[in-house]
Amino acid sequence: QVQLVESGGGLVQAGGSLRLSCAASGRTFSSFAMAWFRQAPGKEREFVAIISWNGETTYYTDSVKGRFTISRDNAKNMVYLQMNSLKPEDTAVYYCAADEVGGTRAQYEYWGQGTQVTVSS
Repeated sequence: QVQLVESGGGLVQAGGSLRLSCAASGRTFSSFAMAWFRQAPGKEREFVAIISWNGETTYYTDSVKGRFTISRDNAKNMVYLQMNSLKPEDTAVYYCAADEVGGTRAQYEYWGQGTQVTVSS
């Protein structure tokens, strides 16, 4: 089992920044690909970013490229999402996810409870 707890969400004005954190516990964290997904009201959960088990490979959905950065610290069992130049359309509940395989589909084995990000215009 892996437990994931997100933090760092909040209310920010358009153009501002937030840093989300995801604390992992349980099974060997460093063996998992880690990802961030988000879900806006009335919409399906969508992929945001993924980082490989060793942090060497990252991938982003087109709408956040150049604005968001995913990173991880395996020594601390932490994953981060630095979000800059935020837009109102980034408003959603953001979820941290872990999986041995990874990918961009919302079929991860482990999920956090989510943290709300609201961007005002």
